[in-house]
Amino acid sequence: MNKEKVIYGLYGDDDVILDAVKTIRSKGHQVNEVYSPFPIHGLDNAMGLKYSRLAICSFIYGCIGASCALLMFWYIMIYDWPMNIGGKPNFTLNENMPAFIPVTFEMTVFFGAHLMVITFLIRCGLYPGSTSKSPDSRTTDDKFLMEIHTSGDEKEVKKIKDLMKITGAEEINEK
Repeated sequence: MNKEKVIYGLYGDDDVILDAVKTIRSKGHQVNEVYSPFPIHGLDNAMGLKYSRLAICSFIYGCIGASCALLMFWYIMIYDWPMNIGGKPNFTLNENMPAFIPVTFEMTVFFGAHLMVITFLIRCGLYPGSTSKSPDSRTTDDKFLMEIHTSGDEKEVKKIKDLMKITGAEEINEK
């Protein structure tokens, strides 16, 4: 009965870990996670990650912001408290639309930006009260950690450890 093992390789440079991920993936092994103190350009492609759907969320949040702004203008300026400002007609939203465009744009950006940050933090598990999922606290400072899940087969574990050593791992741990 084989038990799944997790192998951690600690690297000291972002370029080295990027090359290591490419090399290990080219040898047919799946890199499950890379922990890094900052984003590494090209790492998502090297790991074979899928395209993010956060842009779709951003569009939806912007539409919600624009809708809220237009609903607010309709309620305030047309329904609740219509005022004659500068001779502009106040009985339809369409006739007043040019005056509302700047604030509508700002509300679109406001909703898109703030709701995207909230979505990102929740999706990544970085909300208040959450604990760090990093197996090594040095990844928040200056080290990079690669995590590979494998079956408990000793030959495969040794092969992955040798690959990590060849690609520049400073430390290799097994769990």
